[in-house]
Amino acid sequence: MKKGIFYFSLAVLFFISCTDSQKKIHEKELVYDPPRPTALDFVANPVEVPEQEIKTLAIGSKAPDFKLPGMDKYYHSLSEYDEAKVLVVIFTCNHCPTAQAYEERIKAITSTYRSKGVQVVAISPNSPLGLLYEELGYSDLGDSFEDMKIRHKEASFNFPYLYDGDDQKVTLAYGPVATPHAFVFDEKRILKYVGRIDKVEKPGTTNGEDLRNAIDHVLAGKELAEATTKTFGCSTKWGWKTKMKTKADKEWAEKEVNLEESSLKQLSELMKNDGEKLRLVNVWATWCGPCRIEYPEFVVIQRMFGARDFEFISVSADKLSKKDDALKFLNSVNSAVPNYIATNDDKYALIEAIAPEWNGALPYTALIEPGGKVVWQYQGEVDFQKLKTTIVNHPMIGRFF
Repeated sequence: MKKGIFYFSLAVLFFISCTDSQKKIHEKELVYDPPRPTALDFVANPVEVPEQEIKTLAIGSKAPDFKLPGMDKYYHSLSEYDEAKVLVVIFTCNHCPTAQAYEERIKAITSTYRSKGVQVVAISPNSPLGLLYEELGYSDLGDSFEDMKIRHKEASFNFPYLYDGDDQKVTLAYGPVATPHAFVFDEKRILKYVGRIDKVEKPGTTNGEDLRNAIDHVLAGKELAEATTKTFGCSTKWGWKTKMKTKADKEWAEKEVNLEESSLKQLSELMKNDGEKLRLVNVWATWCGPCRIEYPEFVVIQRMFGARDFEFISVSADKLSKKDDALKFLNSVNSAVPNYIATNDDKYALIEAIAPEWNGALPYTALIEPGGKVVWQYQGEVDFQKLKTTIVNHPMIGRFF
């Protein structure tokens, strides 16, 4: 019995010794493991923000406080990172091509400096109310709270990604002019560097040298020769830019909507795509409930990518005698794109003209390269997130300039 107690005591002492050694190693490596933040129960509610002058936080300023919802379902606050030797706050977003171009560099910097006691935090500054469809030509996502969740998951961000799109109070306090815009604070949370991550936007060409240099200097307690640099990217979408969005929506709604009669031969040629743009074709009908429900999203896609090498075309499968009904529907959804209706009411002939592999169920959608290669097609209701991703990842479109 005594021998058993003796061995048990030795085991406990061994465990304590190992734990203490691991703790010392942990402290030596300066691995910063912040306390678990408060559980998040958040519903986004973007509001208009009064227009005001924006001033970027000056070198030597204290870090403005924040408490913002993150994409990991928790709130994150400035005090959460009190133990970090350096705090890097980067204002970035989903939709901007420049911001997307720097995502992997931000992840790499986070991985490199985490063991040195550096905490990287990303904040999306944009109000969803100030973002136009026409500004989404390089992205499959907007800057809403829900869209941020998708980007955080799909891009496997290794840093907190926080939302400030409701009232933009934090963004107003820091004053980022574009995305991305980096702010580096020392251990006392005094701003030591503000500006770009590096000089070249194109992925794979640089490694975030300006930001890395700033972090290195702050860790070493040295002053930077160039503490402020200019930054390039998409302008911050402020909550007072709603008038611009209203104007863009109004201009689109005022565009003329037509429905052109077309022979089956012409529709067959349409699917061969002898043009120079990536072509999205949707076959729909007024009597098809799912067609009517999803159709407005196709108009959104046209507005997103219409300024790129992209075009959306609709084909009504209604009988020619129902042309007026079809046109009425197209007007109701502002379908200011090429719209066609077959002059031949033979639906089986229409199927063969559009796509012989299609069995005729509506809706039917196809994405066609110049020359007629179908790179994506779907029969039934479309997953528009997947479709947008397919479009923006196509070599003819792309996420970067």
